Amino acid sequence: MNLLTDGIKSKAVMLTQSTKKLSIDNHTQVYPVYKIRLDQLYFNDQNDRIATWISQYKAEHADVALESLGHSEYNDIIQGFIIESNPEAIKKTQNNIDLIGQQEAGVVLTDGRIIDGNRRFTCLRNIEKKTGKTQYFEAVILDHDIRNNAKQIKLLELMIQHGVDKPVDYNPIDRLVGIYNDIVDKKLLTVKEYADGVNQSETDIQREVEKANLMVEYLEFINAPKQFHLARTMNLNDPLKELNTILKQCKDDQKREDLKCVVFANFLIQPHGDMTRYMRKIKKIVSNAKFLDQYLDEQLGTTEKVCDLLEEAPVVTEKVINEKIRTREDLKEDFAHSTEKWVSKADGDATRNRPAQQAEKAYEMLDTIDTNIFKKLSEEQKDDVRNRLDQIQKALDHIRGELDA
Repeated sequence: MNLLTDGIKSKAVMLTQSTKKLSIDNHTQVYPVYKIRLDQLYFNDQNDRIATWISQYKAEHADVALESLGHSEYNDIIQGFIIESNPEAIKKTQNNIDLIGQQEAGVVLTDGRIIDGNRRFTCLRNIEKKTGKTQYFEAVILDHDIRNNAKQIKLLELMIQHGVDKPVDYNPIDRLVGIYNDIVDKKLLTVKEYADGVNQSETDIQREVEKANLMVEYLEFINAPKQFHLARTMNLNDPLKELNTILKQCKDDQKREDLKCVVFANFLIQPHGDMTRYMRKIKKIVSNAKFLDQYLDEQLGTTEKVCDLLEEAPVVTEKVINEKIRTREDLKEDFAHSTEKWVSKADGDATRNRPAQQAEKAYEMLDTIDTNIFKKLSEEQKDDVRNRLDQIQKALDHIRGELDA
């Protein structure tokens, strides 16, 4: 059905007096808003907010594609994902609509796909089910087809969701999945186009792309390719951010790959409740080249045992991880003990090296003084410099005396 022809003819779609301003392809236009009967609409399964929930459904229902379901069943399943992704936001929005009605118009395509307003549509469906009264979703209807206008529609979706609603209620892993799908996998958008769409710098989005690629590599490492919901349930956004920073410190390609495998195995086993703090301990070890080789050698032995465990599980699911892998306390202890040992060595070495590092910084500061400027100083200013140098000399004499004692 085409909402702008069949929908209007059947009176399932009605023009309102309201309008909504949209910018599409850098062209701003005022569009009319329509009232659309709910049974004419369907959720957007490509909405980034539920990206990991979609991946979970595909992993658990490989034999039943979402697009093969009936209209009502499809909507019921997607609605469940939207509610689970942020139940508090749904409750708040539904209370508002109950009290004062829908205030912000959504955006839909002529075939009924909702581009903006999935949460409002969810609330209206709940209200219709509760009251038994027919509800209408107010929205702009774009005469576009997602197959032929995918890039344009994605940019519009990004602009609306990140510009108006603010991305504060996005699960960060869902956002990473969206970035991976749009920039890396489908190559729908460039880094620049995505950055412009969400009003962020290219550097920030490139950093997110790097994290997204690490997430994909991790899921492949644990034999659960593209099961993005596992990254969400493991809360891997911040640990992945730390890993990305750590890998950039490691210049040797082989060591970088070994380190990646070690960290991935640690992610899976979870030897520490707060993996972000745990990653910062690993960062200290990596920062000290003296200990990195020994740390990796020790950790790789335990990593091999984790890989052996993974080979025993033909399909890696959340249940397998929680019941067969993370119950291995011996592996948790091996990883944690090794990390604590080498971070302790790195801390001790850093403490011993701190005086030399501070002396080097002091030298670098003194070396930046432009002595040519002395000719332009007054005698009072020169005396001030001399007094400072005398203080420095006294400090140097004291330090040298303690050093030679």
